[in-house]
Amino acid sequence: MAPSRSTLEELRQQVVRCRVCPRLVTYRERIAAEKRRAFQDWEYWGKPVPGFGDARARLLVIGLAPAAHGGNRTGRIFTGDRSGDWLYRTLYKFGFSNQPTSTHVGDGLELHDAYVTAVVRCAPPANKPTPEEIRNCRPFLRKEWDSLPVKVIVALGEVAFRSVVETWEEREDKKLRPRPRFLHAAVYHLNDTALIASYHPSQRNTQTGFLTEAMFDRVFAQAVRLLRDA
Repeated sequence: MAPSRSTLEELRQQVVRCRVCPRLVTYRERIAAEKRRAFQDWEYWGKPVPGFGDARARLLVIGLAPAAHGGNRTGRIFTGDRSGDWLYRTLYKFGFSNQPTSTHVGDGLELHDAYVTAVVRCAPPANKPTPEEIRNCRPFLRKEWDSLPVKVIVALGEVAFRSVVETWEEREDKKLRPRPRFLHAAVYHLNDTALIASYHPSQRNTQTGFLTEAMFDRVFAQAVRLLRDA
């Protein structure tokens, strides 16, 4: 059964209150205080960023972490940065959202049959969370996975991909053999859930052509087909 909105709101509040990782707390709050010149008029969120989306989502999209001047500024995951521009434009193209842009909380964005979250909920220095910080955040990801009626997971980047595999192993109390390999657009089946690997739509990947729009579309076209067959 899909969770009630109150269940997701309780989880959201747990995320927002978290102060477990001292390094991340210090960094996210410093960035929020100093700000970037282009966003001097913003009141930065500066707290952990919870997941966002449909309470009945069968598609779970998992990124690495909020961007320092993206989600850490706006308070919504993948919102206010170039990676988010790619992601939400693609979600709209494949029918998972009501609009192609995500600029700020209150911009009218709604997701349909999709939920977007991250491995780590605080913006990390240099976009590199430590293994301990990833482990500290894993209970939040597990609660989302356990709560939502997930049938397909899109993991954006190798860290997210590995985290999904490790979370599954923790839930099932067993190791996957053979170990799934991170290959763009590869599909693996974890019991009744399909896991699709994707390169992350980071500015570095998209500007260099390492990830093209056609390559990203291929991932979500697969997600649509898998949901149709679920």
